[in-house]
Amino acid sequence: MQKSLYITRPHSQTTDLHSAPQVRIAYFIMIHHKPDTFKEMFQKIYTRDQFYLIHIDRKAKAEFTEEIQLYLIHFPNVYILESMNIVSGGFSMIRAELNAMEYLLNVSHDWDYFINLSGEDSPLKSQNIIRQFLTVNNGRNYLFYYDQKFYRPDTLQRIQNHFTELTHKISSFIYKREFMKEVIPYIGGKWLILTRETCVFLTNNKRVMDFEDYYLHTLLPAESFFQTVLLNTAFSDIIVNDDKRAVIEKTFFSKDQYADNFIETLKSSNDLFIRKIDDKTNKNILKYINDTYLLPLPEINEVERELKRNDHDDKWS
Repeated sequence: MQKSLYITRPHSQTTDLHSAPQVRIAYFIMIHHKPDTFKEMFQKIYTRDQFYLIHIDRKAKAEFTEEIQLYLIHFPNVYILESMNIVSGGFSMIRAELNAMEYLLNVSHDWDYFINLSGEDSPLKSQNIIRQFLTVNNGRNYLFYYDQKFYRPDTLQRIQNHFTELTHKISSFIYKREFMKEVIPYIGGKWLILTRETCVFLTNNKRVMDFEDYYLHTLLPAESFFQTVLLNTAFSDIIVNDDKRAVIEKTFFSKDQYADNFIETLKSSNDLFIRKIDDKTNKNILKYINDTYLLPLPEINEVERELKRNDHDDKWS
């Protein structure tokens, strides 16, 4: 990857839908099993004017890989990234995503946002609605984060120890080391909605290499690498602390009540995707998603919500 010595300050802007076309999305989807679940999701997010890059884990069964390749060959704007062996908890997940950003940047100049998904995710809204949302909010990045030292000190061992990723697991041999100087560590989730400009920065800036070198030997960097890099640069100004993913939690008691409460949460949110949907998902949740798929997102002031959240957090600190 070409590296630059300079950090370009990102710009944030709100686009008038009447004066600009809808943004285009470059999707990166990592899969390793459940082909039918992936196909159902893919059909919902596919349009002929966007871009799709698929990564099939090297550990996937040969028949799965062949089925997916034969399925995708019919779509001209779909690409397959060279397979990597993704080790749970290792840096290989980050490497695959950085490779994906670079690949998509080389494929076309005609996309505006990068969104990563797993094969078991599903959109809550149509592509038209999702693209409208990103067009109105063009220039903002969406990812979930906490100040790791303040809110998640229990996870600091992941970055304060030196870990080594082996072929199929993380080595049990670890040792203490000093964290990066003058860097505030952050932690959050794996899911990202990033501007093209942000992807250019992540794949072309020399400063990012310092973070790569350090986080290469951390545990579960997929939950902290991008947060820590972006929030320690000028890109912190354009991050919304929300990855736009709804998550169905596992519950063993009062599942119907949980489903009702979850639906109420969906009604008041502007999440764009939902995690881990399958044939075992509560039928009422599936019906609600289907019934509201083409309905507009609720109007939510992102900045005001962020200020309220920060004020709430300060009260508990």
